Order: sequence, then C-alpha cells, then structure tokens
Amino acid sequence: MSAIIRPVVLLAIIALGYAFKRLGLFRPRDYRVIQTAEFDIVLPGAITYSFAANPHSIGLLWVSAFALVASLVPPLLIFVSTRRHSRADRAFVMLNGSGFNIGCFTFPMVQALVGGAGLVPAAMFDVGNCVMVAAGTNVLTQSLLHIEPGRTLADQEKSAPVSLPTASPTSPVAASTASHAIPAASVPESSDRDARRLRRRDSLRRVIRGFITSPSFDVYMLMIVLMIAGMRLPEWVAAVCEPFSDANAFCAMLMVGMLTELPATRHDVRDVLEVLAWRLPCGVLLAVAAWTLLPFDATVRQAVVLCCLAPTAIFSTMFTDRVLGNARLAGFTLSLTAVVGAVAMVAAHLVLTT
Repeated sequence: MSAIIRPVVLLAIIALGYAFKRLGLFRPRDYRVIQTAEFDIVLPGAITYSFAANPHSIGLLWVSAFALVASLVPPLLIFVSTRRHSRADRAFVMLNGSGFNIGCFTFPMVQALVGGAGLVPAAMFDVGNCVMVAAGTNVLTQSLLHIEPGRTLADQEKSAPVSLPTASPTSPVAASTASHAIPAASVPESSDRDARRLRRRDSLRRVIRGFITSPSFDVYMLMIVLMIAGMRLPEWVAAVCEPFSDANAFCAMLMVGMLTELPATRHDVRDVLEVLAWRLPCGVLLAVAAWTLLPFDATVRQAVVLCCLAPTAIFSTMFTDRVLGNARLAGFTLSLTAVVGAVAMVAAHLVLTT
C-alpha cells in the first residue's frame, strides 16, 4: 500500500502548491524563496544526513559512475539530434530531457518499494547524477549552445549587435568601404592567439564557477572525499541534518507546484512532448542496462533501475529559469514526468519481483 500512497502524496503536494498559487495565497514569484531554501539549505542538509545515517561502501562508486554516464549521454545526443531547432528549444530539451530527480522524489519511492536497503545505492546513484544536474548539464548546455551565463537567452539575443547589410562590390558604398578597409595582414597573428587563449581561460573559469557555486555538488564531493578516506560523520551531524531530510520532499514538491503552469501554446506542448520522447526510451534503456550489467545483488540493481525511471531533476527548473526565463514550463514538465515516473517505477518493481 505504501508503494501507492507515497507517489500520491508527492503529487498531491505539487497540486497543493499549484492550487494555493491559483487562489492568490502564493504570489507568482514566491517560488523563488522556496527555491533558494531548497537548493542552498534543505537539499545539502538532506545529502549530509544520507551519508551520516547510512554506511556507504566504496564499491558502490560504480553506481555513481553509471549514473554519471546516464546523465551525460542524453544531453549530448539531444544536442547532436536537434541541430535544426532554435537555440531556445534545444536548451529547453537539453536541460529537461536528462538528469534524474533522486533526492526529492526517488528516495521516498525507493524506500516504499525496495525498503531502507535501497536508499544507500540510490544516494550513490545521486552522487554521479548530481555532478551533471547540479551544475554539469547547465554548463554543458551553455557551452555547446554559446549561451552567456548570468543572462537569459532572450536578453542575450536582444543585446546582440545587428549586422549591417553587405553592399555589392560595384556599389559606391562598397568602393568607399574597400578603400578604407583594414588589410587582414595588419591584424597580428599573436593577437588572435591571445584572444583565443583569453576565451578559453574565460570559458574554463565559467565551468569551474558553475560547479563550485552549487552547494549540493560541493557537499557530495566532500562526502565522497570523507568516504574514500574512511571517515564517518559523527552522530550529532545526522541529528542536526535530519530535519532537513524530512523537509526535502515537501519543499521540493511544493516549489514545483508553485511554479507550474499549463503550456500556453502549441509550441510549449511540442517542447514538453519532445522531452518525454527523450526521457522515456532513455530511461527504459538505462534501466535494462543497470539490471543486466551492474555487478551487484538484486536489491542494489532494483534501486538503480528505479533511479533510471525518475522524473526530471528539480535543478532543471532553476537552470531553465536562468537560461530561458521559463521555469513554469519546466515545472509542468517535472510534474508530468513525476506522474509518468511514479507509474513506471511501480510497474518496474512488479516486473522485477514477480
């Protein structure tokens, strides 16, 4: 019964946040308050509690490596396959078509379906997943699509310089321009090399900053270092962080409900359907690979299978907001994939245990 109650409760919290917004109890931008609390306080605390309360084996780092590949490959495939789409469409599908919502959605589902023994492999899956969803996917999307960090794509395109029409070679304007043109040879080659080096340095700096400024990524990396060093967190750390773990799912799902809006246009519907068209086949293929390839017992493999069927990462809403200013459509996408993911997880559990 708990396997049915848990996903229903999580979806009900999303519906509650949406209803409160429609009734005017939440203002349209209030979700950003919950967003800041969730990503900067609650989720890092929940991650710390997971490591402090449960023993983690170094051997499970293979699960983390699997999750890293599972989160990295889809955005690269999407980038290659959507070359004829607009940058905005490509960015939306890349940010929402990959990555997994583990800490906020899958943890309760795994606990209900597999039991407490499934939480540790799920947490180790989230280690590799977090490298991408907490920073990597956003950095990858901005780098591949040449999107400037700190501004939405719409603002960047508005401020882009307008290219002047090129005059014909025989026109007086062309003749005048040609007579005053700077010869290509007059630009020192060293300047070009210096400019390229500065661009590479600036790009590397943005990539590093994208990872370092993610609290969840920083906490995961710290926990991994402590685990490899054989150090256990003291019991008082678990006691302090337990309230954050308890609040994690509620805060995340409430925030999703607050920023969710139904698609406004056919174009929005197409974007959401394209995300589903990528997530469903990739999730099933990854789940099959996890069950057949990972060298662990059935409990660990089943937990990883459920993680592969998880909905869109909660970070996708934040990065879609920063890159496209369209967090509401990302919130709807997360809500829809949560429904699909809950059904898929229950179905996979029934298949694997019968």
